[in-house]
Amino acid sequence: MSTLVTDTWWLTARRLKAGLGQPAFVVIMLVQPMIWLFLFGNLFERVVELGGFGTTSYLDYLVPGVVVMNALATNMWAGMGTLEEIERGTLNRFLILPVSRGAIMNANVVEQAVGTTFQSVVIVLLGWLAGATYPAGPAGVAVLILAAVLLGTVFGALSNTIGMLVRQRESIIGINTFLLLPLTFLSTVFMARELMPGWMRTIASANPLDWAVVAGREALSADPAWGLVLTRGGWLLGLAVVAVALSTRTFRAYQKAV
Repeated sequence: MSTLVTDTWWLTARRLKAGLGQPAFVVIMLVQPMIWLFLFGNLFERVVELGGFGTTSYLDYLVPGVVVMNALATNMWAGMGTLEEIERGTLNRFLILPVSRGAIMNANVVEQAVGTTFQSVVIVLLGWLAGATYPAGPAGVAVLILAAVLLGTVFGALSNTIGMLVRQRESIIGINTFLLLPLTFLSTVFMARELMPGWMRTIASANPLDWAVVAGREALSADPAWGLVLTRGGWLLGLAVVAVALSTRTFRAYQKAV
């Protein structure tokens, strides 16, 4: 166990160091959520007058949605990094080093979680500076970020699985493009559940993105329904465990094929 933890730490530090060497990339990744936050926040600020949002400020409603949507959007590209390491031979070189095989995949998950946490904190702060309020305080924000990290883990692990299976950038790009907007708009990221058509509400109830939004938004409210938070969070955790297990299994199959 100590070897697994040590190797995971070392490999995660390596990946984070590489990411810090490209600060422009981090800034670019924050541009899109800022557009959603401020453009949509101003464009639809009066939509809360229709009711059903649980708040009189659309920005309050929107911030958790943008945090979760950003986690989805950024982690869906994790497979591109895995594919790049395969193409450069980096992944194969790790296979001949005396490092834990589990640590190789764990480092990917941890690195994505750190990146998601950083971006989520920035979005929450930007929302606060723009006038958003978080009645539940730091505890609610922490639950929101945890929900975003779990969602990111699910789609990051699935993206890694796809990257190791198809080994084609075009396939990853196509799948991500196909899934991102439907998953986003078939959820309560932008619109209150009560204002959605019935068939959309049905799909949203089975959408992991919506689970994260509901858990985070509820945790931030003045009087959180913790049963709902724990239920949605539990579903996300279970799905994350399955996705990581699938990714690990795929990696083992890849290892045998090398």
